[in-house]
Amino acid sequence: MKKALRLASKGAGRTSPNPMVGAVVVRDNEVVGEGYHRFVGGPHAEVNAIEAAGDRTSGAVLYVTLEPCNHQGRTPPCTRAILDAGITRVVVGMKDPNPRVCGGGADHLRQRGIVVDSGALERECRLLNQPFIKHVSTGLPYVTVKAATTLDGRIATSSGHSQWISNEQSRRHAHRIRCNLDGILVGIETALSDDPLLTARLPGRRNCRQPVRILLDSLLRIPMNSRLVRTAREVPFWIACSLEVDEKKAWKLTEAGVNILRLPAKNHRIDLVGLLRELGKRQITSLLVEGGASVLGALIEEGLADDFCFFYAPKILGDPEGIPLVRGRPRERMTEALPVYDVKVRRFGGDVMLTGRFRETIY
Repeated sequence: MKKALRLASKGAGRTSPNPMVGAVVVRDNEVVGEGYHRFVGGPHAEVNAIEAAGDRTSGAVLYVTLEPCNHQGRTPPCTRAILDAGITRVVVGMKDPNPRVCGGGADHLRQRGIVVDSGALERECRLLNQPFIKHVSTGLPYVTVKAATTLDGRIATSSGHSQWISNEQSRRHAHRIRCNLDGILVGIETALSDDPLLTARLPGRRNCRQPVRILLDSLLRIPMNSRLVRTAREVPFWIACSLEVDEKKAWKLTEAGVNILRLPAKNHRIDLVGLLRELGKRQITSLLVEGGASVLGALIEEGLADDFCFFYAPKILGDPEGIPLVRGRPRERMTEALPVYDVKVRRFGGDVMLTGRFRETIY
């Protein structure tokens, strides 16, 4: 199952809105076939592993990170391939989290004499596919908040200047994160101060998938000559705005290739739950939020952020008016601080990256 998990992770950034899945065929205590779900719409992991095993599948055991499907989708049911291959036992990491099909594949196999064992390394299998599980369970994308900060917790100077806080190694890793997620979101203040592209750029990786770029801009303040607008026909760019905006500006943006999402707003603040629901309907299963401080703060305060990725650079800004990492509500006592869980540390040169979750339990 550990091998199947490693295989599954190779599909990162290529299988959404489907899950990452890995499979291994074992016969006489020897691995005779392995495979993973390479891209959305392509053969599933079980099929790839069975094909790799060739004529050595009869009486074999199949290890697979996710319960095999028993329904016709973009591809035929995996249960059919398992039965046709003569496999006698299937070891499943986790059940299918989709409430409409949960247990169907395992039950179908058991009814036809296949031994099915579930729960092998279940937690690891669930952690691998948190965005998929959340999306099929709630309809919402899995939200990761990310920022680079100085040791004294500043993401920009008082003038808004922020390039660059983190080093080149950290920024390269941040682009790898972008490659693996469906969407990337920033607020209008970040767009105005940085004029970002929000694309995934990795030297030597030509097939890097580009996330959908999303801007929170309730009043459509984004300039027409911004890099986001100018590249809207090259890489998808969506703007979440309020229901009542300048129609002439909206028309110009649409003509430039921008997708306008009109959503309810209060005091010029987009309803974030409504935004996430809309993104989920549009098959955005994972969302990376890169700023600014108010956007990060709002998502965290409303309990909409799932995990975080913060890069700490070995610098102290010391600017009393510098922009903080997160702008939340005032708190009088340290006991009101929000806890985080499963914090992990990784170094990129002199920078330190902290990752963790905002919930103790996983999906």
